[in-house]
Amino acid sequence: MRPRTSRPRSLRPALLLVGATLLLSGCGAGGLVTKGDKDAGKKLFQQKCSGCHALAAAGASGTIGPNLDDSFAEARLEGYKESAIADIVAGQIRYPGQYATGSGLDRLQSNMPPNIVRGHEVDDVAAFVAANAGAQGFAETTAVTSLDGLTIFKAKCGSCHTIAAAGTTGTTGPNLDQLRPSFAAAKKQVTNGGSVMPAFKGVLTNAQIVSVAKYVSSHQRK
Repeated sequence: MRPRTSRPRSLRPALLLVGATLLLSGCGAGGLVTKGDKDAGKKLFQQKCSGCHALAAAGASGTIGPNLDDSFAEARLEGYKESAIADIVAGQIRYPGQYATGSGLDRLQSNMPPNIVRGHEVDDVAAFVAANAGAQGFAETTAVTSLDGLTIFKAKCGSCHTIAAAGTTGTTGPNLDQLRPSFAAAKKQVTNGGSVMPAFKGVLTNAQIVSVAKYVSSHQRK
């Protein structure tokens, strides 16, 4: 078992913060998880979720969505109960966050497919994730040392975002060829995260954040 390690509080995923807020307010979390079959949940997770998410207990190493060991490791260190984590997971399954596909467009896309599991299967998956995610601390990560914006983007952002010139086709987050954020907006988003996007403050240096934000805001479309 890996020793638990601490990371900057800024890396706590927006997923967890949003879910915790919904629980405290008593609305929008999709109901509380009262029971769930963890063994069935593991099988469902492997079938339905492992293509996008990493979770050591499921042998899953997806990179499109958040690494769930990282997403909940700090919550465990701070004393979140397993039942609270299960409720957050269930809420995210039932009501996945949305993002705009481009400036001026009304159409929204979900951060992950809605209703990927339904009914009691939601409780099963939530129970399995809550029992295991982050239980062994943060996942091991490979540090990026380059200061080249394109290199950083491909290593840390391309699995979720599309930029044709970078050869990336991720669809979890906005298509950046369409969105074309300003430098200030890109820098803020990379630094602080948002929705299910993790914050990269503490993961990337400030110089790296500036470099990738410059690339995202000024790249040439193919």
